[in-house]
Amino acid sequence: MVQEAAAPAITGQPAIVAPVSRFLAVADVGQSVAFYRDTLGFEQCDPSGSAVAEVRRGPARIEFLAQDTTWDSTLEERPRGSAIVFLLTDDVAGMREAIAARGGAPSELEKVNWIKMRVFQVRDPDGHTLWFAQSFAEPESARPSPQLRQIMPGFPLDDVAAGVEYYRDILGFRVNYQQHDLGVIDRDAIRVLLIARTEKHTGIGSACVYIDDADVLYAELVAKGARVQGEPVSRPWGLREFTVSDPEGNEITFAQTFE
Repeated sequence: MVQEAAAPAITGQPAIVAPVSRFLAVADVGQSVAFYRDTLGFEQCDPSGSAVAEVRRGPARIEFLAQDTTWDSTLEERPRGSAIVFLLTDDVAGMREAIAARGGAPSELEKVNWIKMRVFQVRDPDGHTLWFAQSFAEPESARPSPQLRQIMPGFPLDDVAAGVEYYRDILGFRVNYQQHDLGVIDRDAIRVLLIARTEKHTGIGSACVYIDDADVLYAELVAKGARVQGEPVSRPWGLREFTVSDPEGNEITFAQTFE
């Protein structure tokens, strides 16, 4: 049973500063409400609509459903305990200390340099993962007029012609220009150069491409026989992504933002 009385609002504590709205499948609604309220500092709210129970902290809103699965933020049905919730805070160290003081078991605070954030994680009673993060990037200063418009990664290949066929027939690119040692291929706003492997151009290349729907593109490429390295995965840094390689090992990671 969910307790009727709502916990008082948190004052003078680290705040969650970005909107999040999630449904989580849980085994015991009362247990989940108690954990989010007493350990994570959320405020218990009265149920509304079809929600079994709801907790809030600032702009973050989480509703609990007593069932085995629920829909995640990418509109895919996920089993209980598999959700990843990303919460942006104005004081990540203070948030970690507060959770630990309430009996929680947060991970160590660490820097993730490529997203310029300090983060830690906590698991709730059902195994859902909650990431708390705060940016440590320097404030932006005035910048000159932009000059960079588009990037064209170059992928070295021993057989450029075979590479062009793979990117055209399997990955859905259009051939813009082709000769024996060069292929210029386009898909939507993305352009890739396929270049002959030489002493100057050795090894393999890689690139990350932001996309609208990782699951839709994944299904398309799998159906065409692409060299896909696993299903789309929702990462704690806010990207749902999967990676495809070409016949010679060059890789493209397709990434969809969420939260």
